[in-house]
Amino acid sequence: MEETEVVVIGAGQAGLSSAYFLRRFGFEPVVLDAAGGAGGAWRHRSPSLTMDKVHGIFDLPGVARPVGVDGRRPAAEVVPEYYAAYEEELGLDVVRPVRVASVRHGADGRLVIGTDAGEWSARALINATGTWTRPHWPYYPGAPDFAGRQLHYAGYRGPEEFAGRRVIVVGGGASAMHVLSEIAGIAAGTAWVTRRPPVFRDDDFGENARREAVALVEERVRAGLPPQSVVSVTGLGYSTVVRQALAKGALERLPMFQRITAHGVTWSDGAHLEADTIIWATGFRSALDHLAPLRLREPGGGIKVDGTQAVREPALQLVGYGPSASTIGANRAGRAAARNVHGYLARQAA
Repeated sequence: MEETEVVVIGAGQAGLSSAYFLRRFGFEPVVLDAAGGAGGAWRHRSPSLTMDKVHGIFDLPGVARPVGVDGRRPAAEVVPEYYAAYEEELGLDVVRPVRVASVRHGADGRLVIGTDAGEWSARALINATGTWTRPHWPYYPGAPDFAGRQLHYAGYRGPEEFAGRRVIVVGGGASAMHVLSEIAGIAAGTAWVTRRPPVFRDDDFGENARREAVALVEERVRAGLPPQSVVSVTGLGYSTVVRQALAKGALERLPMFQRITAHGVTWSDGAHLEADTIIWATGFRSALDHLAPLRLREPGGGIKVDGTQAVREPALQLVGYGPSASTIGANRAGRAAARNVHGYLARQAA
């Protein structure tokens, strides 16, 4: 078992931001990352998601992104290159690939991080495992009987494989916009289905609006409820993919169907739509199963967090959870988490 002061789990935006600010406070964190290389969730995105379609990449603290990047290049290449250069320039100790299996209480108030590469014992832990590894598949009656193909957005790799297919896209966020903007006109037909009517916003979503959106999501995690997505409170801006989908006539929204059949979906009024593909662009859930031994869940199903501080465990900070699951709040969360770690360890030493 290796002993250290601070461990960061995850090397996406929130994890790298946390590591940066920890070093500003004088710590040398060990960063554990499950992937085979830099880039966080970005390395797994569809190659069709090019930089000119991406809405909302933020610079990591201390090192700006390169300017003049070709907008036709996949984000799955560009962003990992930036993250890799960031790790190298800062000299961060990122250990990969390491999969964390559990976090449990150890001696003297320490937390023990069990992995497939051994164990680390830390006085404080920042968890930044994000959501990409936990795609959310909502259940609807009849789903097992569907004779066609079902996939989650996490498995989407571009429009070509849907040529000639009748595709239903489920979900009201940016992922659904990305898919619809690409497959419309290539698929034999598309239908867009959401639980709630979408809200489009054409105002300038500036710093104040972003902070207000983050605050609304934060209210839920303060109450110990499962976090909502940031887009559920921000609405959809007129990004490149939204404008492309609109231009192709792909945003005629249908209400959520009641049941899936062998060859399509049906609604409560008896209406039926035939389809051979359903793409679930229904978001992700926080990847926190490894924290189960700490017993952090509240009766409401979430983990109560004050800012980034896990209320039930003073040695643990959660970033990339709730409001900081979006790029909007990740850097701010990294700064707050590092400050909290510094304060906690100072109190422990007093």
